[in-house]
Amino acid sequence: MKIKKPSTDKAMTVRLPADLAGQLDKLIQTTGRNKSAITVAALRHYLETESWQIQDIEEGIAEADRGEFASASEVKSFFEKYGGLVDQKCAGSALARRL
Repeated sequence: MKIKKPSTDKAMTVRLPADLAGQLDKLIQTTGRNKSAITVAALRHYLETESWQIQDIEEGIAEADRGEFASASEVKSFFEKYGGLVDQKCAGSALARRL
């Protein structure tokens, strides 16, 4: 007799907009994959994307807390190298005036 190990998976109920549910159903029919597999894959992808963004933001905040900012000349060099203009929202800032 085989003993079943308890599952570490957690059940979750989600309400989907009708259009998204329709797209999911079509993908299930087209690929032959089940709803859980497709949903878990999509959620994993989303969490990975959000995680690195959050990590980058937290690292940036930590750098700012330590006073690690780009100098005006470094910012100017960046825009000279990669192009682009200073955003109009910050055009009147002290940094923009020094550029």
